[in-house]
Amino acid sequence: MMKHLACIMDGNRRWAKQKGWRSYQGHREGVEAVKRVAQFCLDRNIPYLSLYTFSIENFNRSEQEKEFLFNLIIDGAQQSLEEFLKQGIRIRFIGDRSLFPASVLSTCQLLEQQTAHLTKLNLNFLFCYGARQEIVGGIKTLVRKVMEGIISEDEISPELFRECLWTKDIPEPDLIIRTGNVKRLSNFLLYQAAYSEFYFLDCLWPELTTEHLEAALTSYNNCQRNFGS
Repeated sequence: MMKHLACIMDGNRRWAKQKGWRSYQGHREGVEAVKRVAQFCLDRNIPYLSLYTFSIENFNRSEQEKEFLFNLIIDGAQQSLEEFLKQGIRIRFIGDRSLFPASVLSTCQLLEQQTAHLTKLNLNFLFCYGARQEIVGGIKTLVRKVMEGIISEDEISPELFRECLWTKDIPEPDLIIRTGNVKRLSNFLLYQAAYSEFYFLDCLWPELTTEHLEAALTSYNNCQRNFGS
């Protein structure tokens, strides 16, 4: 049974451009796709869903687009809180907290606090996230522990390293879906994806349907996972 579905939500801006619209309209429509995939997980009893919401590299975008995205997060969180509570959805924001814009940090923290007791679906927004940065952060934590004498160098293991990551209490993804006809991870869960299955879609993120998700789940269920044995 699948425990963790992760998605790289690619194609919002291209979707808007194809329609002759501004990029923010693509991001707004992308929110509807988020609702569809969350409902899919609820309906199929998939307990963890992780969405690549805003990468560290996304800070290179225009100030106007970043401001819109941050406001979209705030507005969406406030408008959806009642539904999260009703559906039993726990919200978490995973990423470099030192990079969280001041305009959204308090909203993120409040949403996490108010949904911390919920268990039906763990919805993780990877925000200000970069897998390489997460790995480097984990290495720094281990080095500090060795220097402080908390652990010895010989005690370092994959299991101990995992406890130093931002995603330490989240199971590794069983399946990673990427939309947008792009076949790469783009600095997404590089360490955790060691044994993940991948499913790439030609459709853009706003075009994602329940049928696409059903096909991805069927593909996952039909694959043979030996984990090297």
